[in-house]
Amino acid sequence: MAYKLSSRSMSKMDGVDQDMIDVVCRAIELTTVDFGVIQGMRTIEEQEALVAKGASQTMKSKHLEGRAVDLMAYLAGKGSWELSIYDEVADAMKAAAIELGVPIRWGAAWHIDDIREWDGTMEEAMNDYIDLRRSQGRRPFIDAPHFELV
Repeated sequence: MAYKLSSRSMSKMDGVDQDMIDVVCRAIELTTVDFGVIQGMRTIEEQEALVAKGASQTMKSKHLEGRAVDLMAYLAGKGSWELSIYDEVADAMKAAAIELGVPIRWGAAWHIDDIREWDGTMEEAMNDYIDLRRSQGRRPFIDAPHFELV
């Protein structure tokens, strides 16, 4: 089934770098899981609030520069935070990034600077990140809806 971004999703990308917009627009054509854009640009105040509640770990967010988006996966037309479907969205983002030549980092595989270079599925990339963090005695920070330009 072919999916399409809504006008609301497109408006959420106002101010976002054109390369990211292009990748998202191509990924929606390639994906096996429907998704929409829930956030593009953020204000300093929005970022401060997210850091305060632990939803973000930095005040140097690429959202402040228009170089990141957060995507919401949809199952049966309803938004879902089910982690297992975000790796499928990430697979589509990877395919679009490869096709368009745009370096992208995914928030569930922070250790990979550019997902185009990962040889495998995004599920494998996420699991590799989790294993790496645990081997370091650190807790993984999984932000599966997040994609940013490198």
